[in-house]
Amino acid sequence: MGKVQANEVGTHIEHPTFETVWAALQEVAALQKETAKQMEERDRRLDEKLGKLGDRFGEMIEHMVMPSLVGKFRELGFEFTKAYPETEIKDIKNNIITEVDITLENGDKVMIVEVKSKPTTKDINDHIKRMEKVKAHANLHNDNRIYMGAIAGMVIKENVKTFALKNGFYVIEPSGEEFVISVPEGIYSPREW
Repeated sequence: MGKVQANEVGTHIEHPTFETVWAALQEVAALQKETAKQMEERDRRLDEKLGKLGDRFGEMIEHMVMPSLVGKFRELGFEFTKAYPETEIKDIKNNIITEVDITLENGDKVMIVEVKSKPTTKDINDHIKRMEKVKAHANLHNDNRIYMGAIAGMVIKENVKTFALKNGFYVIEPSGEEFVISVPEGIYSPREW
């Protein structure tokens, strides 16, 4: 910007011109743009890593919960004869594409379980949409069984649990060394698709 020059008479300060200030501002703007680009890339990589970590937690929860899930639902009066993880529906023709974490079924009923490490109300809304897709796909294949939903999580905030129950979902959460299933009852009832 300004330069200080010494001469025989004394010190002379060269004041910045419009051009030198403009050039300096352009240089700062270019540096800020590059920094923002680097931060976006760092954030993208971090989001990707966190997503993979969340997926791993979900898989871990699925494998912890699934073996005793049939027994826990039996205590509630359900006789599921099949249980399997990670089902994908990919019906391009009818635009029905979704993934299911855990499916429990028998001849009359199907329970679709969504597993999250820390479910949110958005996850509940997403599960409602998933249930609609799964039922639409079942209807296309003359599957007239009753479809129900559940949300499983390691950490479930009370407002999220209430929201899930209000929407007719069973809620599966840890309790000591086991897990418990909260049933939508009272003013809430299990929703059937």
